Amino acid sequence: MLYIVIALKSEAQAFVDKYKPTKAKCGDFTLFEGNRLKLIVSGIGIDNARNATVAMIEHFKPQKRDIFINIGICGANKKHKIGKLLKIGSIIYEDKKYIIDEDILNTLTCKESEVSQDLYEIADMESFGFFTATKEFKNRYIYKVVSDHFEPSKVTKEGSKKLIFSVIDEIMREVEA
Repeated sequence: MLYIVIALKSEAQAFVDKYKPTKAKCGDFTLFEGNRLKLIVSGIGIDNARNATVAMIEHFKPQKRDIFINIGICGANKKHKIGKLLKIGSIIYEDKKYIIDEDILNTLTCKESEVSQDLYEIADMESFGFFTATKEFKNRYIYKVVSDHFEPSKVTKEGSKKLIFSVIDEIMREVEA
């Protein structure tokens, strides 16, 4: 089973349009269930991502072989084009680096609030919460799509949905390989 944690309803809508899962609740969170995936909408922020991931784990009691994915948009410097899919190998949170997969070079900085200055290579607001909640699972991945070059005011709901929709097939091929 694939367990997917997404922050925004607009990002989740890409999966809803593609797979037509059934809408449900998991604690205080919106959940979408299909034959091959369970997707939870966490809301923005580290605590929300952690709490939603924990709620899904406690509710479904996943097996060790199941796959957990955090998917979402991110800000990045101009080295990365808008729409580029990034598989994250490590996270920096509060100046400490946490390794997910040492063979993957992309390092994301997780912050408590939006980043509107080019201070990091890649930044988001949820990955560390997902990372800490899934520490018991070997098959966990973080995929981010570049939505802006540290200009969060330019990000729209429709734009977020389109960015996620454009990379769903690539993500699913990778995690199901």
